[in-house]
Amino acid sequence: MPEVSYLPMPMNPKASAILSSGTSRRDFCAAATALLLAPSELLHAVGQQVQPSPPATPTRPDVAAIDHDRILAEAARYVTEAPTPLTSLQCPRSPGTVHDYYSEALPEADANAPTAAAAKPAPLPFTAHRDALFELGLAVPALAAAHLLTGEQSYTEHAAVQLRAWFVDPATRMAPSLNFGSVVVQPAPPADDNPRFTVQTNPSFAATPAPAAGGGRFEGILETLPLVEIAQAIPFLAASGALSDADLKALRTWFMAYLHWLIDPQDSGPRLAALARDRKDHHGTSWLLQASAYATLTAPGGDAPKSEDPLLAELRHRFKSVTLRAQMSSDGTFPHELSSENPYRDSLFNLDLFAGVCMLLSNRFESVWDYSLEDGPGMRSAIAYHFPYMVDRASWPFRSDRTHFTELPGRRASLLFTARAYQRPEYAALWKTLPPDPPAPEVLRTLPIHQPLLWVRQPVRPA
Repeated sequence: MPEVSYLPMPMNPKASAILSSGTSRRDFCAAATALLLAPSELLHAVGQQVQPSPPATPTRPDVAAIDHDRILAEAARYVTEAPTPLTSLQCPRSPGTVHDYYSEALPEADANAPTAAAAKPAPLPFTAHRDALFELGLAVPALAAAHLLTGEQSYTEHAAVQLRAWFVDPATRMAPSLNFGSVVVQPAPPADDNPRFTVQTNPSFAATPAPAAGGGRFEGILETLPLVEIAQAIPFLAASGALSDADLKALRTWFMAYLHWLIDPQDSGPRLAALARDRKDHHGTSWLLQASAYATLTAPGGDAPKSEDPLLAELRHRFKSVTLRAQMSSDGTFPHELSSENPYRDSLFNLDLFAGVCMLLSNRFESVWDYSLEDGPGMRSAIAYHFPYMVDRASWPFRSDRTHFTELPGRRASLLFTARAYQRPEYAALWKTLPPDPPAPEVLRTLPIHQPLLWVRQPVRPA
């Protein structure tokens, strides 16, 4: 942990003026009383303490300086935005309550389906919950990072407002489950253009798409990835004093409940979390990163670091014994990403997910950064393989992505984290030159870490 020095606490102006001139004992006591009667100023001064940046090195760039303007620009936008919890974004097709997360996706193209001329246009799926949660996952970390840079309490106070609306207030909080994510909607049946027949249809069915009978799908696991950086931001918000003890208890309770939804065995039902966990691609890594983040946040405090929690030890074992073997080849490629429509984007997405997992699961006794299987798969080989293709996208040896190929690679957290882990200055140098926020939402959602400052710093409570 970097050394922290605290800025001197500003004095009440009236008391400071009295003490700076020749004062009598009576005046001195009056000044002391003025200090004691100004608790709001004292609390504000505590919030203004700023953690200094550690000295930059070629492998440990000054993230605070590099991202400074970007962070403050984002925070300036988010600090005025009102919360939009799920209860304010209702879909009549949702089978759940107003507190249940619900999103829709279009069915995959089917070669045997009716032609475009015969079929009605596919309806627009409901994505308001997905988009609102993604926006929350950008806002809260940006506000926490802005406070880390400036000490300005308005940033963390607004982040606390957002968190209370989404996870604390019983009237508006989200249910800690994902049973209705990425529901496939079926388009309305095609119209019959033959005047010789009159086809009787259900008007309510024809007017709106209907959810698939199977309900949510494991693909929905990707839509709660923004919760990872929210979990990463909460300790910084707690250190700022913006969250009360009751807030923290409620937040930990919520994330513990969602963690249990992710990891607890399900003997019946769709077993969506288990299906996502067992995938051999970025869905499985997304499950692991989320479980690691929520386990880190909710691990009980004590003398031992949170990274030594038994659940995190189980997740660490899974990473080494299951994830690496299932997902990575000996040369560092992700073969199950290469068959997708966007192999370059999905490979880099998975690489960032792996890097986040390594950050969370490494502890003082064991670094998963350095772990590899006997025949090669490991994080070191993965970044070594993909680095040249982040330097030169045109040299990618597989087919190009179907969409947004030219917007990649983007500023990847995996470059920054591996530069620090493996002492590779070329990784850090490339990270600094890449644009941080790709314009297309489809690409931005494949950057799971938007505020790396919260990953390379530790929250420090005021002395």
